[in-house]
Amino acid sequence: MNNTRTVPAAQAARAAAPAPMSVFERWLTLWVFLCIVAGIALGQLLPGPFQAIGRVEVAQVNLPVGALIWIMIIPMLLKVDFTSLHQVSQHWKGIGVTLFVNWAVKPFSMALLGWIFVRHLFAPYLPAEQLDSYIAGLILLAAAPCTAMVFVWSRLTGGHPLFTLSQVALNDTIMVFAFAPIVALLLGLSSITVPWDTLITSVVLYIVIPVIVAQLWRRALLRKGQAAFDATLAKIGPWSITALLATLVLLFAFQGEAILKQPLVIAMLAVPILIQVFFNSALAYWLNRKVGESHSVACPSALIGASNFFELAVAAAISLFGFESGAALATVVGVLIEVPVMLLVVRIVNQSKGWYEAGARGG
Repeated sequence: MNNTRTVPAAQAARAAAPAPMSVFERWLTLWVFLCIVAGIALGQLLPGPFQAIGRVEVAQVNLPVGALIWIMIIPMLLKVDFTSLHQVSQHWKGIGVTLFVNWAVKPFSMALLGWIFVRHLFAPYLPAEQLDSYIAGLILLAAAPCTAMVFVWSRLTGGHPLFTLSQVALNDTIMVFAFAPIVALLLGLSSITVPWDTLITSVVLYIVIPVIVAQLWRRALLRKGQAAFDATLAKIGPWSITALLATLVLLFAFQGEAILKQPLVIAMLAVPILIQVFFNSALAYWLNRKVGESHSVACPSALIGASNFFELAVAAAISLFGFESGAALATVVGVLIEVPVMLLVVRIVNQSKGWYEAGARGG
């Protein structure tokens, strides 16, 4: 009697639970490090060509980077099924925790951490003219909840696939409308000038248009069948990482001089990002335990709050502040530490399953 209902649910679960991490994804930190080295070296050896690339702009949007960012973002958004939003009510407590941490805690806690570490504790060791830009990059990173990689983290923890899918779809819907206002608010509170026209352009270029393109492409593929959809995802999967790495080479070709002068900048920027990851994941995990959600819901809820849509953050930072800005560098530090730190969070939630379930049963 329930077969007609379970078949679509099974298909959605399969779509929400992709294969485990690819070699490219698992070793992302190594590839990013190699891109840092390659970018710095190329920028020092061939400054002319990279300066020429930096000048190819229309309305403050760098066209080569804009193309690379679309190649990065669209394959990831292709995985998101916005029709799953109707499933949000099935785990409303977990969704509530997710929304609270992602939108009421995460961006604001990162702005606070940026103020503490960048503006005060590390300020004597950082270039004074870039302090505002570093804080802006951290805010951009925190204001963009994870979209694609959270499916991987959820799979590694045995997370509920339909909950993972519905929370990603809901967060992406909110991000279309909330990203610009939250970023503008926090930049303003941090006494950083808000370039509203560029910010709105970034949202349209790197959120609204990619979402529309991805969803139209998704529908066209699914009309051909699930097998065609899965085959296309497998084929274009490497596009995102490849485009990201190419963008990083360009970015570090421009950042090379500053990094060579102050090589500890990356380590100092990593501190608030690391604190934010562990704080937000622990908070979401604990809150889900307090409200009695299952471990399979708590894991993806905690993991989406800990990780970031770093492709969007990098794109927005470059558009708003430029290749050579501290904001662009700060968002790239998020990329550098994403995989090893999130794998550590995955291990922690897996190993604490017994503690979690004992507390959830006990209320």
